[in-house]
Amino acid sequence: MDNETETIRRILQETGDTWAVVGLSTNRSRAAYGVAEVLQRFGKRIVPVHPKAEPVHGEQGYASLADIPFPVDVVDVFVNSELAGGIADEAVAVGAKAVWFQLGVVDEEAYERTRAAGLEMVMDRCPAIEIPRLG
Repeated sequence: MDNETETIRRILQETGDTWAVVGLSTNRSRAAYGVAEVLQRFGKRIVPVHPKAEPVHGEQGYASLADIPFPVDVVDVFVNSELAGGIADEAVAVGAKAVWFQLGVVDEEAYERTRAAGLEMVMDRCPAIEIPRLG
């Protein structure tokens, strides 16, 4: 098993079940909406993070990671690459254990900073694709 595959396995199976989904709103046409549904189906608690702070999939929304009043294990990032590094830094600041940049979200410097801070990180991948691959 290669290193990235092992990191994906650890995040999905060992890191914890509370996932803050940054960029998740009630817009059903956005990828975040469907991926959050898949995460719930596989036993994850999703926490919507969006400026509107609206409830999604039965879970209370928050305007930022700092507004969430309980620990999150994984921060799943659905914002564009230019904003993703700031979200990764916020994930470190709130004590998350891992950061997951979705398909098309790439920031090599943020990856290095996040890993240097001791967090697991995956970039340019989708948990809804990776979960079935793990069996």
